[in-house]
Amino acid sequence: MINGNSFREFHQTFCGIAAVIGLLSFSASLQADDWPQWGGPQRDLVWREKGIVKEFKTDGLLPRMWSTPLSEGYSGPAVANGRVFITDRVLEKQVERVFCLDAETGDVIWQHAYPCLYEVSYPAGPRSTPVVEDGRVYTIGAMGDMYCYDEISGDVLWKKDFRSEYKTQLPSWGMVASPLVDGDQLITLVGGSGALVVSFNKETGEELWRSLDDAEIGYAPPVIFDIDGTRHLIIWHPSSVTSLNPDNGHLRWDVPYSVKAGLSIATPRLVGNKLFVASFYNGPRMIEITAPDEANVVWAGNSNSEQNTDGLHPIINIPWMNEDYIYGVCSYGQLRCLDVHTGKRIWETFKATGEGRWWNAFIVPHEDRYFIHNEQGELIIANLSPKGYEEISRALLVKPTRQVQRRMTIWSHPAFAMKSVFARNDEEIVRVNLAAE
Repeated sequence: MINGNSFREFHQTFCGIAAVIGLLSFSASLQADDWPQWGGPQRDLVWREKGIVKEFKTDGLLPRMWSTPLSEGYSGPAVANGRVFITDRVLEKQVERVFCLDAETGDVIWQHAYPCLYEVSYPAGPRSTPVVEDGRVYTIGAMGDMYCYDEISGDVLWKKDFRSEYKTQLPSWGMVASPLVDGDQLITLVGGSGALVVSFNKETGEELWRSLDDAEIGYAPPVIFDIDGTRHLIIWHPSSVTSLNPDNGHLRWDVPYSVKAGLSIATPRLVGNKLFVASFYNGPRMIEITAPDEANVVWAGNSNSEQNTDGLHPIINIPWMNEDYIYGVCSYGQLRCLDVHTGKRIWETFKATGEGRWWNAFIVPHEDRYFIHNEQGELIIANLSPKGYEEISRALLVKPTRQVQRRMTIWSHPAFAMKSVFARNDEEIVRVNLAAE
């Protein structure tokens, strides 16, 4: 039986525990999201954090929380657990480097450099975004050097050399696709005999399975979609769009789609049971998955030229798709809207980009609007709808540092995390606070 003093002690203890639980719950609600891999937490290039600015306070350079010197590279940053992971290349030393930075200060926590002599076109640094998961960091360099690091110490846990171990014939522009963690697996494009895609044990690097052959590897990252209760590992390679069983690499279905110059780049998009891909020369395809082992093209673009385009011919832009419309940047900079059901063009504009071959911008949905990072280094907040393009705000995020034809560009995808944007060029990586006041 509890007496009065015991009850008061119990009540005080209970209230204290409840207060701590409430504080922890409140603190957890304030924690910001990470961007631990290509495409963010769900690998779909959507920014889901709350409390983000509706418009910028300046139309000039956005104020930085910090800036850290960096060398050349196309790879985007990964942000996880209060750290930023990014890769670059030092031309003079012929090395690739992997950095771990403090996300609050930009200070270098650890770095790892390894020799890497480039033999690919556009030899301006690594392309693949790091992946951070369960205390490990995975990176792939332009020449096929894959490393697994301890996230805290930077120690190398295991590594692979695709060219020596798999006889990989590198794509023209090097290895690009960011690897995918699925359970105990690390799944990535490799190349080599029967090894277009390979699954490794994420802890040890042991090969679990390999699958597919293609004369070229391509650049699109592997993605897994759950379609009507069946998990599909989608591999878009230069000959086909292929679905594999992610557990063992066995074929589910294959839709032929031969693309010129091996340019399978943009991350495939899914809405419902419809899968969208689009290439620079050969245009778009909408594929409908009608059964676990069956898929068919429901519509396709009519052009195999990047100049005379009717639909969408992106180079490295990843289109965004919802239930009714597709938004993406075409081969010469046209921001376009297409009808999901027919592929018919609804509108186009150059207001967010510019006009010229290979022009690019990255489109990231956030709530009821879009953040657009164009190759001029600008960050734009805009509304995209079937009515057209409506710009809300625009400012400079980072200056473009890489010359393409007669213009300066930046072709690295930013990361949106911790209510901030993290972006790089060939000189620095920066963090800009985008939290609403």
